[in-house]
Amino acid sequence: MTRAVRSLVLGGTRSGKSAWAESLLDEDSPALYVATARAVDPTSDPEWADRIAVHRARRSSRWDTVVDPDGTVTASVVQERTDVAVLVDDLGTWVTGLLDDAGWVRDAPSVAAARAALVEAVARRSGPLVLVSAEVGLGVVPSTSAGRRFRDELGLLNSELAAVCDDVRLLVAGLPVALKVAAPREH
Repeated sequence: MTRAVRSLVLGGTRSGKSAWAESLLDEDSPALYVATARAVDPTSDPEWADRIAVHRARRSSRWDTVVDPDGTVTASVVQERTDVAVLVDDLGTWVTGLLDDAGWVRDAPSVAAARAALVEAVARRSGPLVLVSAEVGLGVVPSTSAGRRFRDELGLLNSELAAVCDDVRLLVAGLPVALKVAAPREH
């Protein structure tokens, strides 16, 4: 099981955040892996299909996978499936899907509502939870409106989740840096 009830694992591209987040779960115990990446036709984007395959192959055979094809499943799974540890990977692809569905409109009500629902579900969660997200606040300001919108939405989500999570780590070059450490739990 996880060391903390609610953990947020942040990091940049290829920082090792997903593998580290997975290591927080007991691979011999049941868990639920919420995959937020939207599947694509492997012939149209073989590199993306390969990335998804790598993540699938790394998962424990004891973990069930739930795919969130339209961004509506994640918050309900976080709130309802307290019987097992839940790992959500990755919130950057989740936000991208929400923005795609909203036509990349700034301040889209549907994106704000989904973000609020997820943050509330995390805040109320009583079972072990690990969330994986990209840290977007360390780079240059994106040159496109869509890039800035993504950075702003994911940055806001990360901030709101960090406030309600017990443990927050930033992966840098494969090393976890503690940003917020869960207090030891009494037995």
